Amino acid sequence: MRKIFFAVGAALCLALAGPAAADWKPTKPIRIIVPWGAGGSTDQLVRTLAADLEDALGQKVVVVNQPGGAGAVGTKAALEAPKDGYTWTAGAAKDLGTYVITGAIDTQLKDWNLYLATVNFTVLSVNPGSKFKSVEDIVKAMKSDPNAVTIATGGINSAGGAASEALKLAVGGNYKMVTYDGGNPAVQSTVAHETEITTQLVSEQYDMLRAKRLVPLAAYTPKAVTLSGIGTIPSITKFVPKAKVGPVHFGIWAPKGVPQDVVATMGKVWESKIKNSERLKKYAESKGLGVDVAWGEAAYKQAFETTQINAWQIFDGGKGKVSPDKVGFPRP
Repeated sequence: MRKIFFAVGAALCLALAGPAAADWKPTKPIRIIVPWGAGGSTDQLVRTLAADLEDALGQKVVVVNQPGGAGAVGTKAALEAPKDGYTWTAGAAKDLGTYVITGAIDTQLKDWNLYLATVNFTVLSVNPGSKFKSVEDIVKAMKSDPNAVTIATGGINSAGGAASEALKLAVGGNYKMVTYDGGNPAVQSTVAHETEITTQLVSEQYDMLRAKRLVPLAAYTPKAVTLSGIGTIPSITKFVPKAKVGPVHFGIWAPKGVPQDVVATMGKVWESKIKNSERLKKYAESKGLGVDVAWGEAAYKQAFETTQINAWQIFDGGKGKVSPDKVGFPRP
């Protein structure tokens, strides 16, 4: 009887422990689609994370740049790929949540398993030779000569596009958005003085700001920020009190429907490897970013507020096809 008892007990323990303890062990390379061009914020972060993911999962991580449609082309490719855990995509969570607003992709923030890593922010910068020397100059021109206000962005769904629309909604007037396949070429266009202004992410502008090839006029942060080698950049709210600002959370994600062991294993990797990653820490420090590692429900809550703000900025600016309140975003 004792032998039978112990045998049954052991079998029961294995049955209960097996599924909970099972880890995903990928048997082929994992693909992360960067829906923007090489050298931008998403590309930089994914290539930083790839090395840690390879160490943790024991498989090669292949980074594929697939730009187009302000991030929509690559994101859609990941959405339509087999839901087996081998295809991921990446970027700013607020972009992911606003494709449905612009009509680019019929998907929502809640449709994805989010794994966040860094907090970024946008900066309103001009070419050193620009006729715009202050935020006040730009605001005045937006009201009197909108075509002269050329702002380089990665598209309406990009962080730069959101920042431009935030300025427009806060002050009125208009501007000319000049779009590129990613933040890096957008920044380079302002450096080359093909455009007067860029509102892209600090991580994309950082090197050019340090080299004095761009002049920062305002940061889309609640308070002024001080960056090594650049100095203190005032908050946009100092000049435009009505401007809505918020952090831009970056990470990687896979659509809901991938196997649960994939979701759980990546969560363990995020908690153990990514949260303590020296590679991630050094990358963030080199670009003036914050590290904020989260996944699952915690990641969704962090991403929701900024996505909500961005969704209404797009819609109120006349560039949305779906009202945010129809897809779970009440007006903030």
